[in-house]
Amino acid sequence: MPKSFDFQHAPGHLIRRAHQVAVAVFMEETGEHDVTPVQFAILNALIEDPGEDQVTLAGKVAFDAATFGSVIGRLEAKGWVRREPDAADRRRKLLWVTGDGEKAAAAMKRAVTRAQRRILGPLRPDEQEQLLLLLGKLVRGHNGSA
Repeated sequence: MPKSFDFQHAPGHLIRRAHQVAVAVFMEETGEHDVTPVQFAILNALIEDPGEDQVTLAGKVAFDAATFGSVIGRLEAKGWVRREPDAADRRRKLLWVTGDGEKAAAAMKRAVTRAQRRILGPLRPDEQEQLLLLLGKLVRGHNGSA
């Protein structure tokens, strides 16, 4: 029996490393925009569903609701997102992308597309398609647990 666990071939380790690669490539490609992958996801989710509440939006972008407010605060400080209390429930915060936020998201699309291509670059087109299908299946299979 081996003395240590073979983490180099463990799915969790490989997924963590793939995430590190994905974030690094994203940051290289979008550096001039001063945006994180989560911030970009939030902007696009709000463009699709304006007026979404913070808790629902955190779930849509798969981000920890406890620290989500600070991310929204950074987007507000950039002038990209507007946050208002819900008239029906003042504790609930509703969010909208500002005009500047929409312009920023549009300006980032080309860089984000380049990042996505670079991330998948080492794979053949059929492997890229297979990886995306399998990652989607993996995530959907664990949606209730994380």
